[in-house]
Amino acid sequence: MLTFALIAATLLVSWLAFNNPKLLHRLILWPPALQRQHQYDRLLTHGFIHADWPHLLFNMLTLYFFGRGIEQLMTELIGPGVFVFFYLSAIVVAILPTYLRHRRDANYSSLGASGGVSAVLFASILLQPWTLIFIPIPVPAIVYAIGYVAYSFWMDRRGGDNVNHSAHLSGAIYGVLFMLLMEPRIGPYFLQQLTSPQFR
Repeated sequence: MLTFALIAATLLVSWLAFNNPKLLHRLILWPPALQRQHQYDRLLTHGFIHADWPHLLFNMLTLYFFGRGIEQLMTELIGPGVFVFFYLSAIVVAILPTYLRHRRDANYSSLGASGGVSAVLFASILLQPWTLIFIPIPVPAIVYAIGYVAYSFWMDRRGGDNVNHSAHLSGAIYGVLFMLLMEPRIGPYFLQQLTSPQFR
């Protein structure tokens, strides 16, 4: 499965960056590097490095649990490789608002796969809104989604915790829009699922 390949690649690159500050600094999203040196690849590479092991494992576990189903659906609807495009493009799209906001800020940097992972998570919620997510108590996915968006929006406005909540929001929106554009029938299906709760 391509989901496993993405997880493996992220684990490997993150682990290498943990032990190699030079590599970390080359891959991280640092706005002046794009402005001055045109290193636009950082819009993607920042999604393959993480701040620490908990940050990395949380993102990869989420990708593992929700990515496989989305990959299977996308493969059936369009073909193999679409999921990889979806995930990688989500990393880029999710970071763009942050980059535009901080493009002249030499003191700002960002890293982590959260934007891409948020896209996968919210794409999955469209298909199974009542699936239970354990965080650590079981919560229906749709309830989690509402809380996640509200919290991310509030914390993005508040700031100060060194977490890129803007990328979480952008990734979530991108995941929903990508799914609806890919297969418009998912919209009515989601609404039908909402009115027929099935917890699993």
